[in-house]
Amino acid sequence: MAQSSQPGHTTHIANPNIGSLGIDSRKLGVWAFIGSETLFFASLITTYLVLAPVNVARADFQDPKVFLDIELTTLLAAILLASSLTMVLALAAIRRNDIKMFRVWLLATVGLGFGFLGGQVYEFQHLYHEGVTLSSSIFGTTFFVLTGFHGTHVLIGAIWLFSVFIKVMKYPDSPENILDVELGGLYWHFVDLVWVAIFTLIYLI
Repeated sequence: MAQSSQPGHTTHIANPNIGSLGIDSRKLGVWAFIGSETLFFASLITTYLVLAPVNVARADFQDPKVFLDIELTTLLAAILLASSLTMVLALAAIRRNDIKMFRVWLLATVGLGFGFLGGQVYEFQHLYHEGVTLSSSIFGTTFFVLTGFHGTHVLIGAIWLFSVFIKVMKYPDSPENILDVELGGLYWHFVDLVWVAIFTLIYLI
């Protein structure tokens, strides 16, 4: 808010990031990005499901149920769902200016993200030792492309959130902190929802 030259009067400086729709342009940009990423993952999942019958008919057929560790992936799903909760708590903490709890919950979110990645690396190594690779079968190709891209997005999200953490710690009084955390949280929740879809369609069905 800025004071006008006349006593008793004030003028409000409009937020240059607020568009004609009344939505912050940065938030709108993240939503547009998430929309494009949704189409990207939808195409990968569809490709996997369409090629599944082809995989069965081939001589190099590899049955996913034989190689996939449902116990491990259930744990990984629980880790990501827990990270969504800690992300919500981190956002709530920064909104009430509770920097101490914000630090705890956001670092917990990042830690759970890296825990998920560690489990995914372990699964990839297990599949490799079982003879499932990118070139071993249609299952191997589509599975590693789909889950590999998702893991890459988890890594990007974890780095994003840690960058937000550093920025908030360095500038705790910045008016943009809440939006920065909210935008990182939107992307993180998207990544978690993608894993729910992958887990349901590939591991459970």
